[in-house]
Amino acid sequence: MRLVTFQGTDIPAQAGIVSGENVVGLGKDMLSVIASGTPTSSAGRSYPLSAVKLLAPIPRPPKLICVGLNYRDHALEAGLDIPTIPTIFNKFTNVVIGPGEPIVLPKASTRPDYEAEFAFVIGAGGRHIPAARAMDHVFGYTIINDVTARDYQFSTSQWLMGKTFDTFAPMGPCIVTRDEIADPHSLDISLEIGGQVLQSSNTRELVFGIPALVEFISSVVTLEPGDVVSTGTPAGVGFARKPPRYLQAGDEVVIRVSGIGELRNPVIAEQ
Repeated sequence: MRLVTFQGTDIPAQAGIVSGENVVGLGKDMLSVIASGTPTSSAGRSYPLSAVKLLAPIPRPPKLICVGLNYRDHALEAGLDIPTIPTIFNKFTNVVIGPGEPIVLPKASTRPDYEAEFAFVIGAGGRHIPAARAMDHVFGYTIINDVTARDYQFSTSQWLMGKTFDTFAPMGPCIVTRDEIADPHSLDISLEIGGQVLQSSNTRELVFGIPALVEFISSVVTLEPGDVVSTGTPAGVGFARKPPRYLQAGDEVVIRVSGIGELRNPVIAEQ
């Protein structure tokens, strides 16, 4: 099942189930849908997808948790050791934007970068969740662009401020429920700008897979329905390229993850 959050003229923002070229409204927000479990049917009104605007599937997740250096090739291109403990940081949730919404390049940064990421969404929350039961707590999967101002990220030992400028968390276009993807650790992931593929890998290259991440994070903090965990980016990021390739106004960033779809966002300069 593919779930989206959408709105339209005289259509309030709500969660919906994608059915072909239409979306069936559920009349409630995505966090309520996730908390109540996967919907099996709906008698809601159907709208053409072409007539509505897709928002981020979870416009304001309870937590947006990110994992750094979680692809072997990315750790190596950054000149860092492959981690033995997950590197965890976060983004403030009010920087989330949806598909088609512009990434705004801040005036304060000269090194804005892209990061294609596969993310999972927590369904049933909990604390101290063992890896063996972790997948029971996963509701579904989506795509994140972990946009990063490298000059801010690397100016201190704490990554947060470089990761959380406004609009620096594109998400979408949908949540694909867990039952739709047989193996989330075998998905192609890529990013292109202007027809040039800049990142291309597979989630089998993750250092820490979903069970290990759920176990580790929940050993520290209670996971809640609707929390989003973005699992890290593969090699090919802009700062590591020679010469570096940073985001520019006029770009369109396209991230694809097999089984989920594609997330497209234009890039504009801050006014």
